[in-house]
Amino acid sequence: MNATVIRKKRISNSGSAWLRGLVWTAAALTVGLLAAMIVNLTVKGLPHLKSSLFAWTYTSENVSLLPAAVNTLVMTLIALLVAVPAGIGAAVYLVEYAKRGNWFVGLVRVAAETLAGIPSIVYGLFGAIFFVRRIGCGKSLLAGGLTLAVMILPLVLRTAEEALKAVPDLYREGSFGLGAGRVRTVFRIVLPAAAPGLFAGILLAIGRIVGESAALVFTSGTVAQVATGLFDSGRTLSVHLYAISGEGLYVGETYATSVVLLVFVIALNAVAGLIQKRFV
Repeated sequence: MNATVIRKKRISNSGSAWLRGLVWTAAALTVGLLAAMIVNLTVKGLPHLKSSLFAWTYTSENVSLLPAAVNTLVMTLIALLVAVPAGIGAAVYLVEYAKRGNWFVGLVRVAAETLAGIPSIVYGLFGAIFFVRRIGCGKSLLAGGLTLAVMILPLVLRTAEEALKAVPDLYREGSFGLGAGRVRTVFRIVLPAAAPGLFAGILLAIGRIVGESAALVFTSGTVAQVATGLFDSGRTLSVHLYAISGEGLYVGETYATSVVLLVFVIALNAVAGLIQKRFV
């Protein structure tokens, strides 16, 4: 009996060691690939960073990326202002108000998971048909931002739902026991407790917005100037990167733009992280 137990423990320890090794290998591979990408972009892009790349007006001589950066920031704000309240509100309904096991809840979850896996170019075609033509926004920042909002809505919804489900039911029961209503419990107890998970979803959504290009070619256009209004066309940094890399004339500027895009994403995530630490 003792020999059998010892043998089982050895097998268990051996299996744990193998799993631990696989986990560490996967982590090292991921970090190594990320570091290699960052080093490659930095080495090839930093020598080509110059002041002309940050001119307010784009020309074929300076290939300025500043207009695209401004358009990216505006479009990110539009998408988040539409998708975040809608996604979190839908998640609150599904978790806090809908009955457990409701067929409608299951249908919404399946639809959200399906929409999250649709290629971005399909969203671009939808935006071109619905926002650009049907509603009449034209190729503009507004059409691009609304398309991005539809694209990230399933991501925000699912992450917010999981964050709310992770809040222990004891929190809700304690609030109800003290006489608080459901609305007060949701906004004063549940949402603050789920805030880290909600911000994680928002960070993922920001990353997808900034890196998107296929959908925006059909909806916001490729005009390389700062949009003066929501109904003006304008390219984002990712579309700008795609455009100049496709021309084959600005190889150095392409790598420099890649570095700026990487820094831009890191900066947005850092700002969101500071907001999370400050208010959560």
